[in-house]
Amino acid sequence: MYFTGFADEAAPGIDDQIAVTKELGWSNIESRNIDGVNIHDLSDEAFDEVAAKLAASGVKINCFGSAIANWGKSIESEADFEKDMEQVRRAIPRMLRLGTKLVRIMSYAVLKDRRPDDQMREKRFERVRAIVSEFLAAGIQPVHENCMNYGGMGWSYTLDVLDNVPGLKLVFDTGNPIFTDDRTKPEPWPKQNVFEFWRAVRDHVVYIHVKHGEFRDGKMTYMYPDEGPDSVSRVLDDAVARGYDGGISIEPHLVHVFHDPQGKPDPVRCRAAYVEYGRRIEKIVRDAFAKAGREFKA
Repeated sequence: MYFTGFADEAAPGIDDQIAVTKELGWSNIESRNIDGVNIHDLSDEAFDEVAAKLAASGVKINCFGSAIANWGKSIESEADFEKDMEQVRRAIPRMLRLGTKLVRIMSYAVLKDRRPDDQMREKRFERVRAIVSEFLAAGIQPVHENCMNYGGMGWSYTLDVLDNVPGLKLVFDTGNPIFTDDRTKPEPWPKQNVFEFWRAVRDHVVYIHVKHGEFRDGKMTYMYPDEGPDSVSRVLDDAVARGYDGGISIEPHLVHVFHDPQGKPDPVRCRAAYVEYGRRIEKIVRDAFAKAGREFKA
């Protein structure tokens, strides 16, 4: 098992992202944005600089948190799909150069003016199949996240994507169900149950994201993974008991939410929160191994 995280929540630049990773004693970053730019959109010169700094540091990019087919892309837009395929083809040689084996993708934004059973699912599957086939042909494993997209509308929608996109696997995010409507249930849709979702899809999960919090007064309040509800420990206890030995990636959202346009967060607080979050998730995972009677090896 290994620990990693969205280090852009600790710091914007690659130097500080590497430094905070080393402070935790980790050797992996889940790369999303570097100086505010997604890795598949960096200039060639900027990417060369990032690659050189990573090579010199010994820190690796274990997973690429791409924007491909995400909640900002519409299944109704031909331009969005064209952009996705351009990003796929820019990402692949960069991932191969970095030795990155996993790439996070989604299944396009939910169409809010349509019913759950009227979400252009066949067109989604066609496009996600095209994306997945390119990555698989290059020896890269795409993983679908249960986020604000078709596959995130509920566990049955995630399985629907898997059933229709050969070779796709899952990254499970422990925080997203908390604030997401469960469209597997009748209206008015309740929020999703984290453990119910996990239990339904866990056989297909090869990677885990940890976010945590409570949905209060119509909004998500983020917190450390050992505070409030026990959903993170329940998922990780079950995963470890079942033999899970993949990556655990932290996405704290405590000080800085990368897609929140409201101002610039304090860099000292960002880094401190990221490190504290990492320390706490390490303890939760070690405790899970102890409960399962397994020896923890990072």
